[in-house]
Amino acid sequence: MDKEEKQNPNNDNMEEVKDNNDAPKKEKDLNPNDKIKELEDRLARAYAEIENQRRRFEKEKEDALDYGGFSLARETLNLIDNLERSKTALENDESLKNSKELEKIVEHLNIIQKDMISILKKNNIEEIKSIDQKLDPNLHQAMLEIEDDNKEPGTVVQEVQKGFMMKDRLLRPALVAVSKRIDDSEKNLKNDQKSEENQLKSNEN
Repeated sequence: MDKEEKQNPNNDNMEEVKDNNDAPKKEKDLNPNDKIKELEDRLARAYAEIENQRRRFEKEKEDALDYGGFSLARETLNLIDNLERSKTALENDESLKNSKELEKIVEHLNIIQKDMISILKKNNIEEIKSIDQKLDPNLHQAMLEIEDDNKEPGTVVQEVQKGFMMKDRLLRPALVAVSKRIDDSEKNLKNDQKSEENQLKSNEN
């Protein structure tokens, strides 16, 4: 027994080494051409990922340049609204109506308002055309309906608040009133009321 052990002192270690050598490895199984193809595939995927990141960065940079002042521009519209409200309030003030003072104040407010709109245009911010336009849900927000047989239903007949675009983006929708057909029953009722009024007038005369 001692002799056999002396002849194979590292018998267990040899078997362990043999097992390790027999373990399959992908790299060893691939021939040189397959290895080159695998490396080329990895390189192509890495390049595609880098290219996608570069495009995302370029898009974010362009958006920052084009729309960086989007929030500021939207807040600025409140100033235009307030000017319009102030002008309307002054024009409806009975103590100022038909006075030279009112004319001067309104004139100055109009100048300020035009200057502000001009500044917005220089920064690619434009008013949305609304009056006599077909209601567009992407641009307009209908606030009420007004009976009007002279307009196609859904036509903008009144602008409650101006809307604006910043290049191709909606900065603020226009708040509008749209036309609707007069119901036949309502139309007949109104015609009857007019006939009665006309009859009363003729009787008085």
